[in-house]
Amino acid sequence: MDYAKESLRLHKEWKGKIEVVTRVPAENKEDLSLAYTPGVAQPCLEIQKDINKSYELTRRWNLCLVVTDGSAILGLGNIGPEAGMPVMEGKCALFKAFGDVDAFPLCIKSNDVDEIVNTIYLISGSFGGINLEDISAPRCFEIEKKLKEKCDIPVFHDDQHGTAIVVAAGLTNALRYVHKEFSEAKVVINGAGSAGISICRLLLELGIGDVVLVDRNGILAPGEEWMNPAQKEMAEITNKERLHGDLKTAMKGRDIFVGVSAPNIVTSEMVSTMADDAIVFAMANPTPEIMPDEAKKGGAKVVATGRSDFPNQINNVLVFPGVFRGAFDVRASDINEEMKIAASKAIAALISDEELSADNIIPKAFDKRVGPAVAKAVAEAAGRTGVARI
Repeated sequence: MDYAKESLRLHKEWKGKIEVVTRVPAENKEDLSLAYTPGVAQPCLEIQKDINKSYELTRRWNLCLVVTDGSAILGLGNIGPEAGMPVMEGKCALFKAFGDVDAFPLCIKSNDVDEIVNTIYLISGSFGGINLEDISAPRCFEIEKKLKEKCDIPVFHDDQHGTAIVVAAGLTNALRYVHKEFSEAKVVINGAGSAGISICRLLLELGIGDVVLVDRNGILAPGEEWMNPAQKEMAEITNKERLHGDLKTAMKGRDIFVGVSAPNIVTSEMVSTMADDAIVFAMANPTPEIMPDEAKKGGAKVVATGRSDFPNQINNVLVFPGVFRGAFDVRASDINEEMKIAASKAIAALISDEELSADNIIPKAFDKRVGPAVAKAVAEAAGRTGVARI
């Protein structure tokens, strides 16, 4: 199938992938008097007295804002907010299908950090949570940080944290399969943007042995003048051996390669320089950093991509619906590190020792166990860490 051609045809037919539907009858005078005036005044007054009643008397408890500025749309780059709307609508559809979370798309006509933060903050009282989407680095870090400081509802940048959670889950099981200790594994991450840095942070939080981050300019190391502030921060806490050079240098002797970068930049020869029983997560889409057959030719024992037509698809849909479902179920004020770790461990735990194989390290996207398992783990972690409000 020509997915581009067929998708365009269907988008013209669908005229949007989501819609607003009423949950109440509007058939007669009594219906209107209860759902609208004069009856609606009473819930309004209750919320005026206690703003937390907005979660009980409106749909706020289950409503997530999916927001972008159009600056990093799904591998297409800075194509603008309107052009990003089909992706945001798609994300909203996935929220509903996989987590029964109602989600609303918002595309902001600005690339200014403070304008974006202020816009989202001003409307945050309508929502139970905020999912930042397809906002370019390093601005995305600053936007998320400022929103977390201002808002009393969860703020989650899926390109960062959703990716990190599912990668960590996959690597946990891949290392289990090749009988290597998480605490001793050495990782190289190619792509030092929002996803790469967030993956690195979560792996470090989980106790990985060492991580080397590589950007198009080379290995992140203290003193490199081309690094942005976020990269400079990561250079101080990674790269224990203080390597300098390019990706080829960084891959030598590493147990794991994680790619969130560009197509066809890794060769089987480069993979052959990695440690025995190497693990390769080549997640550039639609064309990975190296195709699975080439990675295996170089000696990789486990290979994962972002694609559905190869085994071991590393897909964020395993993460964000369950994370928000769990956060919403306990009216969490934040999605913290403990909740992310709990989500990752819950996903990994769904692959039993009997099911584990080189081609089965991560649940499938349509595995119905995933959403509930993630939601339960996240809700429990929210309770343990004091951010649950019910």
